[in-house]
Amino acid sequence: MKKHTLLFIIALLFVAGCENSYIPKPKGFLRLDLPTKKYIPFDSLSFPYSFYVPDYVSITSDQKNPNEPYWIDLKFKPFKAILYISYKKVNKNLDVYLEDSRTFVNKHIPKASAINEKQYINKNENVFGLVFNIEGSDAASPLQFYLTDSTQHFLRAALYFDFTPNNDSLSPVIDYIKQDVNFMIESFKWKTPGTNKRELNKSGQ
Repeated sequence: MKKHTLLFIIALLFVAGCENSYIPKPKGFLRLDLPTKKYIPFDSLSFPYSFYVPDYVSITSDQKNPNEPYWIDLKFKPFKAILYISYKKVNKNLDVYLEDSRTFVNKHIPKASAINEKQYINKNENVFGLVFNIEGSDAASPLQFYLTDSTQHFLRAALYFDFTPNNDSLSPVIDYIKQDVNFMIESFKWKTPGTNKRELNKSGQ
């Protein structure tokens, strides 16, 4: 009898010790290996614009709009993100393109906690634009912008992920991509018919 009682007490102590030592583990966070930044030129002779992109980005033509030769997709492959770029020739219709850009941004208002606008002006290169940083964990597109010279060219871009994002957990990636996009904007130039081809070939294009 004493033997059974002793075994019963030992079992109770063992169970109690296991219950007291258990501590719930916190949720883990995805470890992100961000590529080292190195920028290369996108400077095709046939395009009316040029800029610098990080070397880990691949550039493809927009397959959904084959009749638009200057529409391209910048694929940030490590992060499954794409910056969709569209281009239009301005012909006394700049107001229409500006209004369309705001309409696309405003579609994200229901999911956005804030939309912050930042004006971009580069008088030396005749590049003017507006950058929209769209805040909110459920916002489908965290970044959009447009650039124009006000008379001939208009370019619009929107960043999306290939999956339903949680922008709170993706904030390091979004911030990283935004740095690359800002560099792209700051290096942006319009082409003119008289551009020297020899100068363009310095980039290896």
